[in-house]
Amino acid sequence: MLADFFLISFRILLLPFSLIYWAGISLRNFFYNKKIFKTTTFGLPLICVGNLSVGGTGKSPMVEYLVRLLKTNYKIATLSRGYKRKTKGYALATISSTALDIGDEPMQFHLKFPDIAVAVGEKRIEAIPQLLHDHPETQCIILDDAFQHRSISAGLNILLTDYNNLFTRDFYLPTGDLRDQKKSYKRSDVIIVTKCKSDLADEEKNKIIREINPLESQHIFFTTTDYGLPYHILTNENAALSDEYEVLLVTGIANPRPIKKKMEALFKAYYLIQYNDHHIFSIDDLNEIKKRFEKINAAKRIILTTEKDAVRLFKFKNELEGLPLYIIPINHSFLFNEATLFDQLVVDFIKNFKKA
Repeated sequence: MLADFFLISFRILLLPFSLIYWAGISLRNFFYNKKIFKTTTFGLPLICVGNLSVGGTGKSPMVEYLVRLLKTNYKIATLSRGYKRKTKGYALATISSTALDIGDEPMQFHLKFPDIAVAVGEKRIEAIPQLLHDHPETQCIILDDAFQHRSISAGLNILLTDYNNLFTRDFYLPTGDLRDQKKSYKRSDVIIVTKCKSDLADEEKNKIIREINPLESQHIFFTTTDYGLPYHILTNENAALSDEYEVLLVTGIANPRPIKKKMEALFKAYYLIQYNDHHIFSIDDLNEIKKRFEKINAAKRIILTTEKDAVRLFKFKNELEGLPLYIIPINHSFLFNEATLFDQLVVDFIKNFKKA
């Protein structure tokens, strides 16, 4: 609690920098709105998944949700920036790619969906033509974390906001987490409030809708986080866990609060090793994980991590032999029986897409 107090106090002291940041993004958006800065369209459906804040709203699970929804009937590709990779420029995932080559989230997509094209590139406007050259059969591209990249005009913009930190209640970097103007939500077609309580009441749902104040043309949905059955990092064997287990949770994600709450609810005890978002694991980190795990004095014990973290640990394949390191999948589950409505909206966008 004391650490949180000092962090909040420090961020408040940075308020003047937030005002400068706000002025900069406001000017940038003004230039785009007045068409002084140009926006490019492409002759195929582009679905953008993004947010107004930095990290932690569930973009990667939403990209995966869309891939599962569409890949049976359409030739799908994903395009990400490839944050914290060691390479530059455009890159297409191959059988030899690692998280250091393309970034952890794209690597996660590639491992889970080897039958689709997964590409990265800081400049999406240059990467899209290269992706289409490599995969001319592509019928739809899902742009991961591209809402703020206005040089490209996506046909369907899906904006995510965390129930625990709605963009309407946030402030601009570095005092808050916003990296775009609050009013930029009006550029989205779909707004999804993520990480909601599974028992979110209609009354609170309607209160949030009034607070966000969506346009008539916008659709708003609510999702909760659904955790799948853990599977081993090397063998993919599922783990049948019970509340008798003691767990070492290893994670380096932007917002670990929901998964920590899940650990508290599920297990007798859990211990945490927390790294920064997109942390690149070293062999020293792995040795520390092993030491911490050995200190757990319980008959039933296990190590859990997220899929995003696992792709950065997999490079230690040989060292992981025999270690009970399991991955817990994270998915979106739509509330209020609205999954079908959302699915149909996305499919209709592709079906009814017309080239400009």
